[in-house]
Amino acid sequence: MATVRYEAGCDAIIVEKEALTEDFFDLKTRLAGEIIQKYVNYGIRLAIIGDFSGYPSKALHDFIYESNQGKHLYFVSNMEAAQKKLG
Repeated sequence: MATVRYEAGCDAIIVEKEALTEDFFDLKTRLAGEIIQKYVNYGIRLAIIGDFSGYPSKALHDFIYESNQGKHLYFVSNMEAAQKKLG
């Protein structure tokens, strides 16, 4: 991650939801927080593309909503939306 940020000058990454383990979306595992904190520490913004409506967790939906209001992490439905957020 440091190489991508400092040698390549990349400050934004787009990831498809399917590339992440389901544990990422189970907030009790704290995996999402640990991973996202690494991106924030390196100054890399992240957009995750996918359909998140199938997750029943209210906590996850609240997390997605709050993330989308910020400047570091976005949950979006398609590539166009990801590119627009990361502009």
